Amino acid sequence: MFDIRSRMSRVAIQVLATVIVIPFLLPLVAMVAGSLAGEGWGNYKKVFDTGMVPLYFMNSAIVAGVTILFVYVCTMLAAFGFAKLRIAGKEIYFWLLLVALTMPEAVLLTPLFVTASTFDMYNELIAVILPLAALQVPFTVLLARGFFEGIPTELMEAGRVDGANVVQVFWHIVLPLTKPIAGAIVVLTLINAWNAYLLPMLMLLDPAKQVVTLLPSFFISQYTNDQTGVLASAVITAVPVIVAYLLLQRSFERGLAAGALK
Repeated sequence: MFDIRSRMSRVAIQVLATVIVIPFLLPLVAMVAGSLAGEGWGNYKKVFDTGMVPLYFMNSAIVAGVTILFVYVCTMLAAFGFAKLRIAGKEIYFWLLLVALTMPEAVLLTPLFVTASTFDMYNELIAVILPLAALQVPFTVLLARGFFEGIPTELMEAGRVDGANVVQVFWHIVLPLTKPIAGAIVVLTLINAWNAYLLPMLMLLDPAKQVVTLLPSFFISQYTNDQTGVLASAVITAVPVIVAYLLLQRSFERGLAAGALK
């Protein structure tokens, strides 16, 4: 751990951190300021007057919650297998999984649309949930594997000596130790699932099944372009993710740090 003793070093690091934050902070300030332009808080009332905010929030909560569940289960099982089990060719499988990280979401839209239509999943939330989960798993497995490799193998061997099988060792010994990395996985998946735009726009045609990121579309059409409504919708959309991050910030940071170190 670096120990910064001199006041000059602390000031320099603070200035550097401020300079780095400013480019990310200015768009947020502009978004909030723009959402209050003109009618002020009336812009937010205008968004809620559409009557779709509760429905869209519920759909987004379902998408995010189920996606988190799928990603968590797949990540924990895969990371445990790659880190602790003797599986023939597991390194090949691991690197093949990482190749998926190079696939941009936009490239996959057409095959995903064809697949959803073929299996009669188009215009259903599951058509958004499954691709979102699949796109998250490669990175979360990469992150979690480093954490699992840091868990002492002696703990598993002690469990096996006491008569526990692999499933029992995973459930009773290993899984309780993964809370820090689980917090990071939950936050990352929540942010990506809640903010998903391309997949919901493509897969969800029924207004009753659309998600909160499509809320600004109420204020943009062929004959209207209400930017105050768009910005107010964006602020409302961002609030749940910001609150969730603040609540889980400590677990998120601990999980990232733990996953980066063996």
